[in-house]
Amino acid sequence: MATFLYKLGRLAFRRRWRVLLTWLALLAIAAIAAFSASAPTSSSFSIPGTEAQRAFDLLDQRFPGSSSDGATARVVFKAPAGEKITEAGNKAEVKKIADEIRAGSSQVESVNDPYTSGGVARNGTTAYLSVSYKVGSEALTDATRTALEEAGADAKSQGMAVEIGGDALQVAPETGSGEIVGVAIAAVVLVITFGSLIAAGLPLLTALLGVGVGISGITALATVLDLGSTTSILAMMIGLAVGIDYALFIVSRYRAELAEGREREEAAGRAVGTAGSAVVFAGLTVVIALSGLAVVNLPMLTKMGLAAAATVVIAVLIALTLTPAMLGFVGKRVFGRKARAAMANADAQALAGVRTPEAKPNMGTRWARFVLRRPVAVLLVGVLGLGAVAVPAASLELGLPDDGSQPVSTTQRKAYDLLSDGFGPGFNGPLMLVVDGQADNNAKAAALGISATVKKMDDVVTVLDPVLNKAGDTATVTVIPKDRPSSVRTEELVHDIRSAASKARAENGAEVYVSGATAMNIDFSQRMNDALLPYLALVVGLAFLLLMLVFRSVLVPLKAALGFLLSVVAALGAVVAVFQWGWLGGLLGVEQTGPIMSMMPIFMVGVVFGLAMDYEVFLVTRMREAYVHGERPGEAIVTGFRHGARVVSAAAVIMIAVFAGFIGASDAMIKMIGFGLAVAVFFDAFVVRMAVVPAVMALLGRRAWWLPRWLDRALPNVDVEGEQLRKRLGDDAEGTGDFRGPDGGPGSERELVRV
Repeated sequence: MATFLYKLGRLAFRRRWRVLLTWLALLAIAAIAAFSASAPTSSSFSIPGTEAQRAFDLLDQRFPGSSSDGATARVVFKAPAGEKITEAGNKAEVKKIADEIRAGSSQVESVNDPYTSGGVARNGTTAYLSVSYKVGSEALTDATRTALEEAGADAKSQGMAVEIGGDALQVAPETGSGEIVGVAIAAVVLVITFGSLIAAGLPLLTALLGVGVGISGITALATVLDLGSTTSILAMMIGLAVGIDYALFIVSRYRAELAEGREREEAAGRAVGTAGSAVVFAGLTVVIALSGLAVVNLPMLTKMGLAAAATVVIAVLIALTLTPAMLGFVGKRVFGRKARAAMANADAQALAGVRTPEAKPNMGTRWARFVLRRPVAVLLVGVLGLGAVAVPAASLELGLPDDGSQPVSTTQRKAYDLLSDGFGPGFNGPLMLVVDGQADNNAKAAALGISATVKKMDDVVTVLDPVLNKAGDTATVTVIPKDRPSSVRTEELVHDIRSAASKARAENGAEVYVSGATAMNIDFSQRMNDALLPYLALVVGLAFLLLMLVFRSVLVPLKAALGFLLSVVAALGAVVAVFQWGWLGGLLGVEQTGPIMSMMPIFMVGVVFGLAMDYEVFLVTRMREAYVHGERPGEAIVTGFRHGARVVSAAAVIMIAVFAGFIGASDAMIKMIGFGLAVAVFFDAFVVRMAVVPAVMALLGRRAWWLPRWLDRALPNVDVEGEQLRKRLGDDAEGTGDFRGPDGGPGSERELVRV
C-alpha cells in the first residue's frame, strides 16, 4: 500500500498540470450536468416491510389517484371573539378566500368547501379548507406561495385569524451563513497551524474542489435517483470536513519530509506513501459506516448514506492526487517566510559545523508525558466525565417532526394549534384503517366490524363512516385519536387497534392495516430502534477487521471501538439535553423542543464512527510507526503525540467548526445533526483520542500491540506505517537516518519549522 501510494504521489507531483486539469474538467462536467438537471425534490418516503407501508401500497392499487405527490395546504380560520365562523359575514369571507386561492395560480388542483365537507368545528368558531396542488412543494412558484400567504390578508384586518399549515409553504432547507463562518474558522486554524497562507489555502482549495464535484454529481442525479433536498447538504457537511482534514495530514507530512532534507518530489511521494495510507484507511472506515446505513432498509436513509460516502471517496482521491500536485506548484512556499529563513540558517550552520541548540518539547510531547505519569487518573477523569454527559441519553425520546414541532411564531404552528383547539389534539394526526376484503368481497362488513370495535376504545374521539372503492373490495376508515400525534397514548392506541385487527382477521379473513402519517411515524421509529444493534454490529465488526489490518493488533481496534461508543453516547446525551430538554436552546437557536428525530441516533452513530476512526488512524499510526522502528511502547506514545497531536487537534477544530456552522440551518434535522456531530467530534478527539487512548495504551504497554502469530500470518500486510517503503528506499532502522535530539525527537531545524 505505502509503496504504491509513494509512486502515485511522485507521479502526481511530476504530472501536476495534468492532474489539476483532470480534476477541473471533472468539476466542469459535473457542474454542467447539475445545471442542466431539474431541481432536487423531497425524496419519496417509504418504509418497506411495515404495516403502514403495506396499507399505502394497497391504496395505490385499489384507490387509483387517491395518493398524490402534489403539495397540500390547510387554511385554518377562527372567527373574531364572540362570533361564529358559520355567521353569514364570516362564511362569505371564507368562501372569498377560497376563490382567491383557486384563482391565484394555475398550479391549484382543488379547493374544498369547509361548510359542505365537514370542515367546521362543533363549537362553530373554527373551520378549515384544504388546498391541493398539481405539483410538489419544491415546484411551486413564488407567485403561488404569495397568493396562498396573502389570501387572508383582508380577513385578518377584520379580526379573523387565518393561518396556513401543510407542506405548500415548505421550502428547501437553508444552511444560512453558518457554513461560511465554519470555513473561515477552518482557514484561521490552518494559518495558525502552518504559519503560511499558501499551506493553509491548499487543504481548503482541494476540499472545496472535491465537494464541488461531489455535490454537483448529487444534484445532477437527484431526480433520477430520487434524492432528497437534504442529501446534498449532508454530503457537503461531511465531504467538506473530511476533505480539509485529509489534505491537512498530507500537507503536514510533506512539510516534515522537507524539513528532514528531502527533495520536493521525494517529500511528496513519502507524504502520500505514509500519511496517504492513513487517509485511505480512515476514508474506508467512513465509507463503511455510511454505506452500512443500507442495513436499515430505509431507501431515504440508504441514499443519504451512499451519497455522503461517494463524497468521502472523492475527498480521498483528491487528497492522494490533487494535493501532491498542488504541492508541486507551491514548492517550499508551503513554509512561511520565517520558517524558510530558519531552515536556511540551520542549513548554513550545519555546513559550518555549528550545532543548533535544541528546541523545547512541544505541547504534544509534554501532554503525552503527563498522561504516561498519571494514566489511571487521566482515564478515570475522561471516562467519568463523558459518562456524566451521557446521562440525558437515558431519557431519549424518538419521533418525527410535524407542524406541532415548529416554532410558535410560525403560521404552520399557529394553524396546528387552532386545529387542536377547535377539533381536538388528535385531529392533526388521524389514523387510517385500510380494510382488504378482496378474498370474499366482504370489505364493507369487515370495515363496519372494526369500526364498532375501535369506537369502544378509550383514546378514540371519532370514527368516520367507511369509504369503499368502486370494486367494493377495499374500504378505508378514518379514526381521530384523543391525544396529539406524538404522544405515548396515541402510540398505544395504534398497537391496540392492530391487536383488534388481528382478531378480526381470524374471525372474518379480512386484512386490516393501520396507516396514516402518525402510524407511519411510529413504524419508522420502531424500524430505527430495531436496526440500531445490527447496524452497530456490522459497522463496528467490519471496521474492527480493517483496523486490525492497519495496526496489527487486537487490543488497539477494541479500544478504538469502545472509545467510540463512549463518545457517541455522550454526544447523544448532549443532543437530548439541548433539543429535548431545552438546555442552552435559546443560545443555539432551538425555538421548540420535542422528541429527537428518529433517524438521528443511527445516522450519528454511522457518521461519528467513521470520523472517530479518522483520528484513531492518524494518531495511532504514528505510534505504530515508531514502535515497529524500535522504540519502547511509552516512547512510541510520546513520538505519536509529538508528530500528530498538533495536527490532529487542528483537524478536530476544523471539523467542529464546519459541523457547528450548520447549527444555523433552517431545517431541524440539519441543525440537530450539525450540533450532534460537532460535540461528538469534540468529545472523541479531545477526550477519547487525546486522553483515554494514550492512558489505556500506557497501561497496556507492549500488550497493546499483541497479535496471535497465526492471525499475524493470516492477515495481509498492508504496510500502513511504511516499513516496507523505508526498506525499499534504504532508510536506516531508526526510520530517518538524520539527527535526533536528546529526548529522541527530531533535531532543532525541524522544530524551527513547527511540524
